Amino acid sequence: MKAAERPDCVVIGAGPAGLGAALAAREAGLRHVMLVERDFELGGILPQCIHDGFGSIVFDQVLTGPQYAQRFIDRVEKSGIDIRLNTMVLEMRPDRRITAVNPGDGVFELEPAAIVLAMGCRERTRHQVMIPGYRPAGVICAGAAQRDINIDGVMPGRRVVILGSGDIGLIMARRFTLEGAEVEGVYEIMPHAGGLTRNVVQCLHDYDIPLHLSHTVTFIHGRKRVKAVTVAAVDENLKPIKDSERRVPCDSLVLSVGLIPENELSKQAGVELDAVTAGPVVDETMHTSVDGIFACGNVVGVFDLVDWVTRTAETAGRAAAEYVLEEMRKEPPIRVNPGRNVKFVIPQLVRRPERGVDFFFRVEHAEKAVRTRVLAGNEEVYSRKAKFVRPPEMVHAEVGAQAARPREVTIAVETGGKKDISSDEE
Repeated sequence: MKAAERPDCVVIGAGPAGLGAALAAREAGLRHVMLVERDFELGGILPQCIHDGFGSIVFDQVLTGPQYAQRFIDRVEKSGIDIRLNTMVLEMRPDRRITAVNPGDGVFELEPAAIVLAMGCRERTRHQVMIPGYRPAGVICAGAAQRDINIDGVMPGRRVVILGSGDIGLIMARRFTLEGAEVEGVYEIMPHAGGLTRNVVQCLHDYDIPLHLSHTVTFIHGRKRVKAVTVAAVDENLKPIKDSERRVPCDSLVLSVGLIPENELSKQAGVELDAVTAGPVVDETMHTSVDGIFACGNVVGVFDLVDWVTRTAETAGRAAAEYVLEEMRKEPPIRVNPGRNVKFVIPQLVRRPERGVDFFFRVEHAEKAVRTRVLAGNEEVYSRKAKFVRPPEMVHAEVGAQAARPREVTIAVETGGKKDISSDEE
């Protein structure tokens, strides 16, 4: 094996997070930025997302996934970034040494000054949600079905049941319908949809596809190919109600039952993970618990909009450059606490409040007529009213620079009467 390469920064993953981080690091002054991607092309999941809805925040335009990705790909290819496609990272150690492999270089070592993790997330499988039944063909995750249709031109099925109402599942309900398949319905175990409201309206309501809330699949029928599924209503404890079971004929079961941040490499490097987000604990610069390793995008926590992924990526890329150029000042961390009706917050730590912080969080349950408050100690540093908040939709709170250094920061969602809603609604 040849001697290890020593780039300034290695970005692992070339989806929207990796592209944004690599560009930000390069534009912040790093000479040798390496972008490592295991797929054969740049863009991550975006090339298969041919629907629109991307870029309204970053570009102030509504773009398709490929259009959004291409704008960054064009800039990356002109920037002098060292791009390594078809390259799999096999190991990442706490001292930032990386072992990778690709067809051209074989197995090789990297010893970067900084690393940005941008591996994205993966879909939950049938076994992770424990659906009983046989193991026939025709059980497929929504993202895989999307790739089959949009990239490979293959129809996974013609009579489809969709379990879960995540955004990809909703979008695929519409996509199957447009391709001539029959979507019997979308079944969601929770009492509310798991995807964005706009996707429920545009993908289900506009195409008369039924959404069955508080329902789940209890059995998969078929030996070689899916023939039917049994569905049932669930009680308040999410347990199936036996008397409500019915058999639904179908040839495919499409799963849209959640995403998990891809953090196998993070675990190898000893990065501290958050029990709620399943991603790394980061500060406002997206710095993880391991010195010199940063993280951004869906590897930190699953975002609902790609624009927010890009925002965290640019923060991580600039911070990685600052770290390499020895301009980053490490301060003792200030803990960020989730308050009332807040499930988790990214970042979990703040080191330099004087620079301002972008907070992203999800609520635990839906509420109307609310106010988001950020408290630095006992002082309110951010307040904004909203007509409603919902668990599937990430809330963004941009807190400006603060002169004081509190012991802790708390983010809470508080209720208020509708009469309190004024011109500062979200």
